[in-house]
Amino acid sequence: MSKDPGPPREGAHALARALGLTVTIADALDRSGRVPDDATARWLEPRLSQLTAPDGMADREAATERIARALRAGERIAVFGDYDCDGITAAAVLTSILRDLGGEVATHLATRREGAYGLSHPALARILAGRPGLLVTCDCGSSDHERIAAAVKAGVDVVVIDHHLVPAEPLPALAFLNPHRPDCAFPYKWLASCGLALSIGAALRKEMGVALDLRPLLDLVAIGTIADVAPLTEDNRVLVRAGLAVLSQGQRPGLRALAQRAKVGEGVLGAEDVAFRFAPRLNAPGRLGDPDDSLALLLEKDPARAEVIAERVEAVQLERRAVQARMVEEALAEVADAGFAADPGLVLAREGWHPGVVGIVAGRLADQLGKPTIVVGLEGRRGRGSVRGPRGFPLHDALVACKETMVGFGGHQAAAGVEVAADRVEALRAAWNDACSRMGAAGFGGDDPSRMRVRLDPADDPFDVTRDLQRLEPCGEANPEPRIVLPGARVVRARDLKGHLRLAVVVEGRELEGIAFHRGAEAAGLVGSTVDVTGSLRRDTYRGGRAVELLVHAVEPRGATPEPAR
Repeated sequence: MSKDPGPPREGAHALARALGLTVTIADALDRSGRVPDDATARWLEPRLSQLTAPDGMADREAATERIARALRAGERIAVFGDYDCDGITAAAVLTSILRDLGGEVATHLATRREGAYGLSHPALARILAGRPGLLVTCDCGSSDHERIAAAVKAGVDVVVIDHHLVPAEPLPALAFLNPHRPDCAFPYKWLASCGLALSIGAALRKEMGVALDLRPLLDLVAIGTIADVAPLTEDNRVLVRAGLAVLSQGQRPGLRALAQRAKVGEGVLGAEDVAFRFAPRLNAPGRLGDPDDSLALLLEKDPARAEVIAERVEAVQLERRAVQARMVEEALAEVADAGFAADPGLVLAREGWHPGVVGIVAGRLADQLGKPTIVVGLEGRRGRGSVRGPRGFPLHDALVACKETMVGFGGHQAAAGVEVAADRVEALRAAWNDACSRMGAAGFGGDDPSRMRVRLDPADDPFDVTRDLQRLEPCGEANPEPRIVLPGARVVRARDLKGHLRLAVVVEGRELEGIAFHRGAEAAGLVGSTVDVTGSLRRDTYRGGRAVELLVHAVEPRGATPEPAR
């Protein structure tokens, strides 16, 4: 898939002329089926006015009426969010709105030590100790029937804001806001919980007759939506594009302090900055222990206090990285020592592996080794684990074939979680390898076929191409950034830089620098060769000015079979 895509067609040149784009980026739009019309212009410049009308959203009116009644009566309101980015940002969005409307709000988050995801019994006990009249859950609650029933029995009304699987059994909540409900007529089904929380805020603003500006909260919606890997289409595209603009302005003290520690450069930020700089840091406290610092950071208005909280969050992020590095090293050593490299799948379990990090480790191993992978952190007689695999492999289907060996499992085809008894790990490994073998695991993975590939047009200044790439943002799930191809490039420099391949190529008389992570050993013999290079074009903030570099995904000798960079 990384071979030369060929020159642009006339449609690309028409798009470039009509919309003021470089031919390179117009080529990507042309290949994706877009034409130079108003629809494409609107897609390139999304506006909040393009958001879908929320009228058909089931229970939105009931939720709004009950929350407004609590605000007017001065009731205590409890907001409860899950411990990941979507849950934390949704809780922060709703808390900010309710407090701005004069509400008395106590905000709680789920913690792994209380039984992991969702509204656990210990979490409910914490909430009820504050004697609220109303509980609003964010990014959880769809499957928490027993705990919601207990809250109702205790005299607390419950509103659920969530976007996860909707069980067949009716939820005993006063209002259940979830676009995946079969009876929900809201046509866009992919809002993350932070987007749904903002929608409730808009409804409350109207119900209360208050002129409340919700736009400053869009940075939180962008972070939660991107971190939850929600599709960046339609409403999500509109919300995230606007949210990235707010985030780029650095108005929120906590995120400004976090950006400094993440070494985020100035200028317009993209979805990649959120996915790799902000989200991992906000997720780290919840992975290793208590997520409350992440929530406090998002809500803090005093810059000095925000700096203190950000320093604590960054310390946990560094600890998470160290734990992750140790676990990956131990896992790879076990694969080598036990001879698991020849197996079609991997099941690795160990006492002391942190349950909050197993998902990251499983993903790293799946990417590096190209195998469906289960990584389990054992605690005594049981363990909890995460499941990741090569692109396209149906993990959930494979787990169904192994269900007799586990205490339980859940998730979807791209990511899942498991619980297994310690004395059944070997049985799970045998069943997993059998399932992976039968399902042809070795045939999955490789480069993403959904990635559009376009030549870097000789007439385009690479810096202008990076500018136009911003018009495609947010790029990510369901809107992947196009790969840039340099066909027939001549390598003029190549070296191993701390394990990474740093190279410079000349194509069409123009020199570009690039880096390929974890491929430093390939530097030998590259200088002077002619190759096809595929990668992502970026502004080079280190050199500054109009300098750009290529984040290299593949370097192929002319006529060779592609080998994607890992």
